[in-house]
Amino acid sequence: MIAMTVLAPVSDWRDLALCRGVDPAIFHPELEEEDERASDPARAVCFQCPVREACLEHAIAVREKHGVWGGLSSRERRRLIRRRRRAA
Repeated sequence: MIAMTVLAPVSDWRDLALCRGVDPAIFHPELEEEDERASDPARAVCFQCPVREACLEHAIAVREKHGVWGGLSSRERRRLIRRRRRAA
């Protein structure tokens, strides 16, 4: 008798993201650069998300220039990148 092991597909972090099914417009507010509060609706989702850190690291790795990723605006991500470079 041959035993077979069935492996469940490994889910991508995106499959677990709370933003799935949420209006993507809240993650790309028009006034993001002028008013950090424009990102508040997106942050409310991000700060409860179990994959927030993976999302943020993805945005940093691919140099996402717009929108809220992992709870940070594009300006905040640029600051984080600069801090990491200085610390390295």
